Amino acid sequence: MKHEHHYTIRLDWTGNSGSGSSGYKEYERSHSISAEGKAVINGSSDPAFRGDATLYNPEELFLSSLSSCHMLWYLHLCSVNSVVVTEYSDNPTGLMLESADGSGKFTEVVLNPCVRVKEKEMEEKALELHSEAHKMCFIANSVNFPVLIKPSISTQ
Repeated sequence: MKHEHHYTIRLDWTGNSGSGSSGYKEYERSHSISAEGKAVINGSSDPAFRGDATLYNPEELFLSSLSSCHMLWYLHLCSVNSVVVTEYSDNPTGLMLESADGSGKFTEVVLNPCVRVKEKEMEEKALELHSEAHKMCFIANSVNFPVLIKPSISTQ
């Protein structure tokens, strides 16, 4: 292994409505995620699990981690391969199955990156580089389910 990288965040439950977790319906699922020198992310659980629909839930943040990791590797690979990306967006989707006991797991994530490149001649290489970015993505390499990439490439 080349280097070790350590990450630290702080998670604080902010949903004590006055009686703590005295009952399933007695507390809010709200929490904050922070790290030194960074903006706070306010989160909750999915509304299906009594969460606040106006806040990000762990499942959405998980999708965003996979999507942003792929994008960052992709942009890097494009830059070193003379592919000029002018726009990039993604609408990832994930399938999570909940078990009878209430546990659950993701079984698949699909990344749907839409990429615009500067010149038509760059399109083929731009499409190829998604496979390489997927191989390099730290987050995709850490999960035990398929992460599919369904890119579209266009020119300005």
